[in-house]
Amino acid sequence: MWTYVKQYLPFAVLAALFMVGEVLMDLVQPGIMSRIVDEGVLGAGNGGAPNLPVIWRLGAMMIGLVIFGGLSGSLNNVFTHMAAQNIGNEMRKDCFRRMMTFSFPQMDRFGTGSLVTRITNDITQVQTFISLFVRGMIRTGMLMFGSMFLMFRLNASFGVVVLCAFPFIVGCLFFCLHKANPMFSRLQGQLDRINAIMQEDVSGIRVIKACVRELYEKARFGKANEELVRTQLGVLVIFALMNPIMNALMYVAVTAILLVGAYEIGAGTTPGTIMAAITYTTQMLNGILMLVMLFQNISRGIASWRRIREILGSEPELKDGAFQGETPLRGHVEFRNASFAYPGSEQVVLHDINLTIRPGETLAIMGATGCGKTSLISLIPRFYDVTDGAVLVDGVDVREYGQTALREKIAIALQKSELFSATIRENIAWGRPGAEPEAIGAAAQAAQAEEFIASSPQGYDTPIAERGTSLSGGQKQRVSIARAVLKKAEILIFDDATSALDLKTEANLYDAMRRINPESTKIIVAQRIASVRRADRIAVLDNGTIVACGSHEELMKTCGTYRDIVDSQMGEDGEAHV
Repeated sequence: MWTYVKQYLPFAVLAALFMVGEVLMDLVQPGIMSRIVDEGVLGAGNGGAPNLPVIWRLGAMMIGLVIFGGLSGSLNNVFTHMAAQNIGNEMRKDCFRRMMTFSFPQMDRFGTGSLVTRITNDITQVQTFISLFVRGMIRTGMLMFGSMFLMFRLNASFGVVVLCAFPFIVGCLFFCLHKANPMFSRLQGQLDRINAIMQEDVSGIRVIKACVRELYEKARFGKANEELVRTQLGVLVIFALMNPIMNALMYVAVTAILLVGAYEIGAGTTPGTIMAAITYTTQMLNGILMLVMLFQNISRGIASWRRIREILGSEPELKDGAFQGETPLRGHVEFRNASFAYPGSEQVVLHDINLTIRPGETLAIMGATGCGKTSLISLIPRFYDVTDGAVLVDGVDVREYGQTALREKIAIALQKSELFSATIRENIAWGRPGAEPEAIGAAAQAAQAEEFIASSPQGYDTPIAERGTSLSGGQKQRVSIARAVLKKAEILIFDDATSALDLKTEANLYDAMRRINPESTKIIVAQRIASVRRADRIAVLDNGTIVACGSHEELMKTCGTYRDIVDSQMGEDGEAHV
């Protein structure tokens, strides 16, 4: 944490200095009040007659000290918040930057709900911890030990009374913290669970309603929430029981001081001294109560910091290569004996894939559901690494590329279109930030999106709702395709990205692609024969292995698996679709 604290250490130091000023004013006031009572009101040294000049002089001094203490407290708050908020801001940005480097398996291990909790709630807890540490440790330490020191100076007997109560107070404090500390990590884990359920239910609300599972999800959320509440109540009960015990000890100490003062009143102990002793005792014990709340927040902050450190300390599993340069080839893809299994799984998804895709070629990939089509294309932009063999782009192993340099060569449109809460124009321009309006329009036209965009209320400036819920499936796919087309990448991958388009729209799309971007290598994953039959070559996957590769006509003659796919779709859609 020091890495972040030291950046804003001047703010923390200023906050600490102003806190020292505020607490000193609090410690000085009981002594002044004692003199007002003894010298001013009771007239000690003035024949027992009230001494108004002393009252006015010392009263004005107290008012001045209160104003100075209040100003110091305000400035302490300002600089404390400046330090804590800036430290939290740096942590949040670093966590997000680190999260952006995570591989897909790392994201899955943390979970969406947990990552959201860590970057929001946990960092807020750390900010609170830093604020209270800077402010609270100085205040409570000075109040406790300063009050004890000044009480011994005031009257040694009073100091001994408070010193005898001190071990009981500290013992109660540490007992409660020992019981409560394990609950804080559990609390944050339960908050992860609630956020995960929320994220799943919000994103899957259509499925929930379609399957009439609202009651089930309410019960699931209620159960997770009840577990959170039980843990929170456990913590609150511990501290709720501790407060009356601490107050009881405080009142016992005050009573003992009054008794000692009553016996010593004739031995030179004045009423003002007893008043000051009671005030110091109250300040000291209030400092201890503040320390209790401080340790509670510190314990929770440290638990949250451990969870944040898990993100900051996680190294990207996919290490960047050193290659950033240009190659003679552009858009060349080669799989050499490539095999792949998902991390943590022993099941091999792809076996000994050997495939070369030439620059400018259109290659289609077909196969039954679950045969490894998406896994195969995920190896090209290095979303995952092969477990054996190699994948080469433009003659260079993808593991030797810097990830940015590699992915700048590739544009991808997915079946599940990921759109952002922005305008249509901004969503398309995501593929090439700063693109001119003409290029955006040309990409939309190639993606067959121009017509529906023109009919939208604000055209290209029409806002898209969260996750694209304001658009139909086909409209979302066309916006995603336009984004990929706009990038003008050397390799263009469509992962079943036209599944929601009708056959005519899809045919127009591929015609436009061949016309406006003929030099790009196009890799099309599709389920429909009509989507792939005009490709230069079609690779047929079966159980993670390429069983055949050739044109439509060649595969009809040589590949039984491909003929089975064609026959099944002819029976379903009619021969014209083949």
